Amino acid sequence: MTRYIVTGMSCAACQAHVEKAVSKLPNVKSVSVSLLTNSMTVEGDVSSADVISAVEKAGYQAKLAFSTDKSETPVNRSAEEEFFKDRETPKLIRRLIRSLIFVAAIMYITMGHNMFGFPLPSFLSDNYTALAVIQMLLAAIVMYINRAFFISGSRSLFQKAPNMDTLVALGSSVSFVWSVYVIFKLATGISDAQNVYHTQLYFESAAMIPALITVGKTLESLSKGRTTDALKSLIKMAPKFATVERGGQQITVSIDEINIGDVFIVRPGESIPADGVIIEGSTTVDESALTGESVPADKWIGDTVSAAAINQSGYFRAKASRVGKDTTFSQIIKTVSDAAATKAPIARIADRVSGVFVPAVMGIAVLVFLLWIFRSSDVVFALERAVSVLVVSCPCALGLATPVAVIVGSGIGAKNGILFKTGESLETTGKIKIAVLDKTGTVTAGKPEVTDIFPEPGISRDDLISTAYLLESKSEHPLAKAVVNFINSEPSPSYPVTDWRALPGNGISAEQNGQKLYAGSGKFIRSVVNVGGDAEKLEIALSEEGKTPLFFAKADKLLGIIAVADVIKTDSAQAVRELQDMGIEVVMLTGDNERTAKAIGKQAGISNVIAGVLPDEKESVIRTLKNRGTVAMVGDGIND
Repeated sequence: MTRYIVTGMSCAACQAHVEKAVSKLPNVKSVSVSLLTNSMTVEGDVSSADVISAVEKAGYQAKLAFSTDKSETPVNRSAEEEFFKDRETPKLIRRLIRSLIFVAAIMYITMGHNMFGFPLPSFLSDNYTALAVIQMLLAAIVMYINRAFFISGSRSLFQKAPNMDTLVALGSSVSFVWSVYVIFKLATGISDAQNVYHTQLYFESAAMIPALITVGKTLESLSKGRTTDALKSLIKMAPKFATVERGGQQITVSIDEINIGDVFIVRPGESIPADGVIIEGSTTVDESALTGESVPADKWIGDTVSAAAINQSGYFRAKASRVGKDTTFSQIIKTVSDAAATKAPIARIADRVSGVFVPAVMGIAVLVFLLWIFRSSDVVFALERAVSVLVVSCPCALGLATPVAVIVGSGIGAKNGILFKTGESLETTGKIKIAVLDKTGTVTAGKPEVTDIFPEPGISRDDLISTAYLLESKSEHPLAKAVVNFINSEPSPSYPVTDWRALPGNGISAEQNGQKLYAGSGKFIRSVVNVGGDAEKLEIALSEEGKTPLFFAKADKLLGIIAVADVIKTDSAQAVRELQDMGIEVVMLTGDNERTAKAIGKQAGISNVIAGVLPDEKESVIRTLKNRGTVAMVGDGIND
């Protein structure tokens, strides 16, 4: 699969024309052109030179962005960032500002002076020829500023594939040429010069048509830029460099230079450069970019780690098992990238409509001209009607109405906390049959909180809290922070501890007045003190409720358990009920473990819970659900 940046496209007809031109090349399996990203994806055994040549012969420009084929330019993050870079919006904004300045000058003359009596120099008063010439010059400047319409429109017309730009160019050009003819009439000193000046000049139309379409193009380009923001953020999260062992030395290499089997080293705070298996050390890894789960995962020898996850605490060495485009994170980028570069099914309707609309309008204009010639034998009158058809049919509404409607609709949605990426999303929302909810940060608050405190018999609540604070206050683990934040809300004594140690994958140990203090998982605490049957039953019960039990011990005695959980949002259950009342099936889809997910689902009123899935597996689940109707995926993470 090879991706190209395509420039010069302006509408669905351009898109269809490029696709048709490239699809005719031998060995091309599929072609997908996207107006959203001004890009093209080609699959098949065909050289980039042939593809670019076909695009250029069709009247557009193309250049290679990157390829997943090893014989072509390899995929790298900088190439992908360039692929989704917004090149059009800055150009359109500059073009729009320049156009509006000169359009305002024309409108001052045609409407301000003629209709409202705005002042003009005295030598122009009733000098209709001079006023017309000034309008002609101003209109010509606006048309030159927006010459891209005329270049694209005429080129596509000569290629026998007229597009929307063809109508813009024809409507503006015919209005301009006709108005120039009228200037010659005025120059002959005709008796009804005032009437001709007011009724037969179309210079303001010649300027307004490209200017208004540029407004629509700018709004559309801004919307397109926002659509790919999530993907650009995702690409920026990818690691750029890695520390690997080669020849007995540690060296820093580009991410593209890592090979399968290389041993790479990751220190605390660094991003993991490739998928691999830990061969030395233990750590806690933030995998939220991959799974969306806020609670870091403990890792030790033999466990797998994934590219773009963040190493939070420990130093470790790992052997690379998947690198480059084969890593889990790269596959996530590919999935989102393919979605952005692929045409939506509804766009194919626009292809068919645009293929008929432009030629039909041109045919109607010719027919109108011939009918009026036949009826009145007045060439001027017939030409005026034909020009009117072109001007009225010129796709100002198509260029303005859709992006304006999308922006207004999106603005109203934003005021109510709802964001739409595209107009199609806005339209499709009303057809939703299934709502799939992520768990962490969507149904739940997205950060762990203390929910319960259970001291052992004979141990006071204050003793348990004091020990927990002493151990957890020095830890960076999110569960430790949840405990500290809770205890900070209550009076807590501070006693000095020594020999404080974080034990990745297990917990924490320290000493106080010669006595050992411990905090961690049930498995770890059972290795240092005796844990009774009641505490084990409580551990199971808390886990079934989706809570994480943290054990605390002093010397050889268990002090108690503090339960921490990512708690459900206060309004989640109500939101689920309202969706269900609308006839929408609600599904919870999460990378968290099944027991925790079902506990949260029960609290939220969601019976259909799918747990333990990674982002690429989530995409597969969504595809399956789509067989039953339109699906909305609701999530707060970039992986969603």
